Parts: sequence; C-alpha cells; structure tokens
Amino acid sequence: MMYPRLKLARNLLTDDGVMFISIDDNEFENIKRICNEIFGENSFIGNIVRKRRQSQANLSKNISPIHEYILIYGKTEGELLNRAPAKIDESKYKNPDNDIRGPYVTMPCTNKGGAKYSIKTPTGKVINEEWRFKEETYWKLFDDNRIVFPRNGEGKPRYKLFLKEKQQQGVLPNTWLDNISSNQEATKEIKYLFDNKLIFDTPKPVDLIEYLIKLGSNHNDIVLDFFSGSATTANSVFTSNLNSESNRKFILIQIPETTNKKSDAYKAGYENICEIGKERIRRAGEKIIEESGNKDLDVGFKVFKLNSSNLTKWNPDVDNLEDSLVSAADNIVEGRSSLDLVYEIMLKYGLELTLPVEEISKDIFSVAFGSLVVCLRDDVDENVIHEIFELVNGSSVSRVVFKDNGFKSDSDKTNIKENLRVHGVDEFITI
Repeated sequence: MMYPRLKLARNLLTDDGVMFISIDDNEFENIKRICNEIFGENSFIGNIVRKRRQSQANLSKNISPIHEYILIYGKTEGELLNRAPAKIDESKYKNPDNDIRGPYVTMPCTNKGGAKYSIKTPTGKVINEEWRFKEETYWKLFDDNRIVFPRNGEGKPRYKLFLKEKQQQGVLPNTWLDNISSNQEATKEIKYLFDNKLIFDTPKPVDLIEYLIKLGSNHNDIVLDFFSGSATTANSVFTSNLNSESNRKFILIQIPETTNKKSDAYKAGYENICEIGKERIRRAGEKIIEESGNKDLDVGFKVFKLNSSNLTKWNPDVDNLEDSLVSAADNIVEGRSSLDLVYEIMLKYGLELTLPVEEISKDIFSVAFGSLVVCLRDDVDENVIHEIFELVNGSSVSRVVFKDNGFKSDSDKTNIKENLRVHGVDEFITI
C-alpha cells in the first residue's frame, strides 16, 4: 500500500515541494530504501529524529523507544526548506534610543580572522581590530544607525540585531526535534475536541504538523496528506493560517478503515476512521474560531468518496472527453444525487473541486459563479435557457451541460444550441 502512494506523491510533488514521512524503527529501513528508489538518493533532504514520548515505557524488552523519524524528500535538489521559527527570549530585546525599527540586542563587531582596519570611537579612541564585516559594510551599518558604542562611547562597536528581523529570518532547522508536543499531548488534543473520549488512539500533535507545514510550504500552498488518520493535518492548517495569516489549503486521503467495535470511537457512532476525521475537522474549526474570535478564518471543507461513475454507463476516453460525454448513458446510478454528477463533470473537465457550486434552480447548477452551468432537467426548452441566463445574472457562461434525453424535442435541442452560440457560450455538451 505504501509503495503506490509514494509513487503518486512523487508525481504530484511540485519542483519546489517537499514530502515528510513519519515512521518508527520497525519500518525505517524499508521506507528509506523505497524512497531512495522512487525519489532518488540525491533527493533525500534529511532525517529528523523526534522525541515522541516524554515518559518512558518500562514494558518494552531491553530498551524503551521514545523517538520516531521524519524522513524528508524533495523532487529536485536545492534549498527547499524554509527557516524554522527562532527561539527568542524577547525580554532581552530593548530599545534605549527609541529606534523606529523596535527592540534590539547588540552583537560584537569584532571577529578573529576577519578584515583588519581601524575604527575611531565617538570619544576619539582608535581601535585597530579584526572585524566581522568588511570596512565598506561597517560604514553602511554605521550610516543606517545600526552601530552602538558601549561605555559612553569608549567601548568597541557593536551592531544592532532587531527582534522583528530575527523573527523573520528564523533559523536553519536541525535533525533533533525535542521541543514539540509529545504523542501524549496529541491524545489530550483529541480528548479536548471529543468530550474527553479517546476517539483515535495514535494521533500526531498539532504543533508537529504545523512545524512541518512551515518548513515545507508557503502561504498559498496545498498540503496533501495521504494517511490523514484523525485529520491532524487539517487542524494544523487551520492553526497555521490563523497564526501566520496565510491561506494554505489541504487535501486529506484516508481509506475508510473500520473501527474496533469495542473502542470509544465505535461506541460514539464512528464506524470508520474517515468519519472521525470529518468530525474532527468540524470541531477543530469551530473551536479555533471560538477561541480566536476570528470569524473570517476559512475552516470549510468538502468530502469526496472515490467510486465508479454516477452514470449507469460511462467509460470515458481521456483523450476524447467530449465524445465520451456525448455517448454516455442518461441514467444516474441509484443512490447517487444530481450534485454527485455535477462534481463528476467538474472532474472530467479538470475544474477544481473547491470551486463554488450552487443549485440556482431545481436541477440547474452554477459552478464558479456561472462559468459552467449544468442542467439536469427532463423538460428543457428555450424557456429554460432564458431562466438560466436570468439566474446567472449576467455572468460569462463558457460551458453548458444538459442530459441528452432532457430536451422536450429535437428541435428544442437544435434551437437551444444555436441560442447558446449567439449568447457567446463556447461549449454545448450533452451527457
């Protein structure tokens, strides 16, 4: 199961994207070999060792494992990771001269082995030293009010390091991660959302995933999780968007594994893992908005299930989609809805499933504010066309999809096609 998902991840990963795999000792060597085969050894970025337990379990044989690994791969070589958030003691940052750039600390300008030149202090004292900067750089810092002379102008010059700049710069991430919440804390997070019930017994902590999101993505990226479990990734994307004022989106994938009938999850009505994940996303989003007061935070999501076509017969030719759509049968599979078919049409045409879909009238759907209109009525005549254009309220419609047997007559079908052409509609499609 892991091998095909990793191959798919390789194909989906952008050139500047990265992939994180959390794994324990039992599977580490196998996964490393598989990743080297799929991504190439040169695409290996690093291996973070994470302390996952704060307390030691003494039930193990010989040694108690308290760590796990996070393997990092990219599609291409180069600097793909962002800087990690810096640990900063803000109490050390002061602003004695009311610099408009805010609080700062000072750092020594001297450096053994650096450029050698003479500096005159404000009191006239000449200091001949080896310096951190070239002389040209030093004078640029001086002109920018970044040089401070301690001891009333008698001391060696020091340069200002501003708090805001330190926060923006971050630090280079390293391979040891011990300041992130443990898995015990992750369990508390689940219980907090689910009325103190352990609905999922192997969650990851939110701040771990948020940390990886910051390392491997930018403000408007899509975060993809192939093994979403309890949907910690969605929870973390919400938190990250709130804290960094970003607009990341997520795609979570999870096989609907059944829950143990003796578990708290099953007793609470969650028959599979997917149901747990969906409910966590709902509850986490509501809780974050409630606690932050930020009602503008986007915590919406859509759920899709991989299945066969919604039409009784549809064997599409991916190289000739229009003919496939035209030749498709007219009947929707029992148990499926008109909205299910609308999303399938969006998929066939490569439209993002996050685009807004609105049922503007009975069995007439507007996608992306009218750029695509899907009409699944069985009584279509020219009056329906006038109704559609009134409902989309002047939007520029580029495609309209109808049921092939939904027209009242062949003449209506012909007239409607010509009417749409006159209105500037590029594609007239029947299914």
